Amino acid sequence: MLEFEKGGVWKELSRGATDGDGRLRHLLAAGSLVEGTYRLTFDTAAYFASRKTQTLYPHVTVAFDVRDHTGHYHIPLLVSPFGYSTYRGS
Repeated sequence: MLEFEKGGVWKELSRGATDGDGRLRHLLAAGSLVEGTYRLTFDTAAYFASRKTQTLYPHVTVAFDVRDHTGHYHIPLLVSPFGYSTYRGS
């Protein structure tokens, strides 16, 4: 799920599921990204349940700032049952 914060209130913009490569290729329509604060929430409980694996983190939320709305924002999540990492990809 992707949300945008405006005036202290979060608004859901989009949701979807990753493909076989673990990517969500079309989360927002082209040109709809504006400057501001966004957050992605990953449903890791469903991911690990489908693999019959217990996890410490039922979901992971990543908040990030968009300062250049013309830029490319690729936010990978590297996850294991007991840890995760994220970064701005290329």
